[in-house]
Amino acid sequence: MSDEYQIAGEYLHLLSEAAWQALRTPVTQALRGAAGDATLVDIGAGSGLGTEVLAATVPDGDVIAVEPSPLLRAVLLSRVAAHPDLRQRVTTLAGDALGVELPGRLGAVLAMNMIGHLDPDGRRTFLRRVAERLVPGAPLVLNLQPPAEPTPVPFTVFGEVQVGRHTYEGGGSAEPSGSAAVTWRMRYRVLDTDGAVLREDHADYRWHVVAPEVLLTEMADAGLTGEIGALDVVRATRRP
Repeated sequence: MSDEYQIAGEYLHLLSEAAWQALRTPVTQALRGAAGDATLVDIGAGSGLGTEVLAATVPDGDVIAVEPSPLLRAVLLSRVAAHPDLRQRVTTLAGDALGVELPGRLGAVLAMNMIGHLDPDGRRTFLRRVAERLVPGAPLVLNLQPPAEPTPVPFTVFGEVQVGRHTYEGGGSAEPSGSAAVTWRMRYRVLDTDGAVLREDHADYRWHVVAPEVLLTEMADAGLTGEIGALDVVRATRRP
């Protein structure tokens, strides 16, 4: 299994913490109706920031955290193991949204910051897989990320985090890559106390864009009713 985050994985947890501070409330609200008597799944769990929110929202539920990147999965597993409650309830799996074997009954599915890794066919397959297994009232929660169309995005520094004497910085730009995708060109830096660049890494990845109305239509075709909330967090449940 290749690791798309072989370069970026060193930086992602640090640079994602601030975003998850903002996402925590809308994600928690979108997880209403989650069923603790069925399996909770975090798809594309990364370093586990969303896994922690899912486990805290449903404190009596068993959680499966699915992550294809060996590097990110190592961070995820170490963080889960360091927390006594999560150590008992969270199982980590090496896999992805289309290949992982899902339980027959799902009490909630969290899939944050990952839907763009799936092409349109893969996205529709994923939605059908989830819809077939969600128990009544249980939510699928994911988010939309710009751009919604294959348009250029100028370079922007997304975040800076200081740890010890070093500042870790992440930024990127995007260019169209076909009719429904962009290629993100990411730059990560480690800066010294005087701002000098100690190290600079680059990573490119393809991201399949999807407009809000298209995603909602695909959800409906899969048997789901979706709604878009704060910070473009999407909540969907299976239609009766």
